Amino acid sequence: MAVSNKPMLLDVVRQRLRLRHYSPRTEKSYVHWIRRFIRFHNRRHPRDLGKADMEAFLTHLAVDRQVSTSTQNQAFHALLFLYREVLEMELPRLDDVRRARKPRRLPEVLSPREVHRVLAMLEGKYWIAGNLLYGAGLRLLECLRLRVQDIGFDMRQIVVRGGKGTRDRVTILPDAVTEALGDHLEAVRTIHSRDLERGLGRVYMPPALARKYPRAAEQWSWQFVFPSTTMCRTRIRAGR
Repeated sequence: MAVSNKPMLLDVVRQRLRLRHYSPRTEKSYVHWIRRFIRFHNRRHPRDLGKADMEAFLTHLAVDRQVSTSTQNQAFHALLFLYREVLEMELPRLDDVRRARKPRRLPEVLSPREVHRVLAMLEGKYWIAGNLLYGAGLRLLECLRLRVQDIGFDMRQIVVRGGKGTRDRVTILPDAVTEALGDHLEAVRTIHSRDLERGLGRVYMPPALARKYPRAAEQWSWQFVFPSTTMCRTRIRAGR
């Protein structure tokens, strides 16, 4: 009996997402929705499904599961990627989808006084991170992914790599956090030096850069500003 070496559909989806440099979070999300779409239709192959089947799934999310507008849109874009980029099939207009209702809510915004009260409850690296979120306008993951070379003390700026939409941008380095951040980095550098002496101290690198600069993972400039407090292993992602 011959054994097929043809890759599974979801493996192909992951491969195409990585070739197009989608983020790991987007990959996880798209694979999740494609899997749910297949299971919703009793594990039939998407090639055998059509316009009505996609509309039924998206409507089910809005009506039965009562998902938010953004969640329904995320599922739609996952199917769009599946059919256009993986199956290479053009999607028809999905005119009969029941749209999730967009809630009419005013955003809740803290006043400057409330922000200062929150920051006053933080200490150490948490205070630094909190001030960067507020003063530099960083998202949480953007802050946690900062590397030493992204901090420009002389120019009083921060370079955000691969932010929303995988775009880089430059933002300000708040004066209020500059001194504390400098002291924090000195402490991190001491820890990094000790790790190197123990044969550790290598940080995750994008695979293409890791191949081009094999020693970069040990260099101080590539270290994370807020490293993990415990040693961890990273999985090298193919195609990224």
